[in-house]
Amino acid sequence: MRFLDDDEADDPILSVVNLIDLFLVVTGILMVVIVRNPLNPFTSQDVTVIENPGQANMRITVKQGEELTRYQSTGEIGEGGGVKAGVTYRLPDGRMVYVPEGATPAR
Repeated sequence: MRFLDDDEADDPILSVVNLIDLFLVVTGILMVVIVRNPLNPFTSQDVTVIENPGQANMRITVKQGEELTRYQSTGEIGEGGGVKAGVTYRLPDGRMVYVPEGATPAR
């Protein structure tokens, strides 16, 4: 009678069922990871992801709708080519006044 109980332990289909269960758990975990990703292709939110902020290898990824744009930092400091256009003054009450360069004074 003792040998009848041992036949159930040697059943190869039980190991296949365990592998299927493991596959379902791994698939569920991967689905959760995809849904929680900010760059998820199934969402319509606009997202900006900054990787390594302030470092020389900083990358910015912008998702607008279904379009992904990636900006890679070169580590160089930019230099502008503009000219001075005027002066801005802050008044005592907090307002800002812009005076264009070369403007004639009001009389």
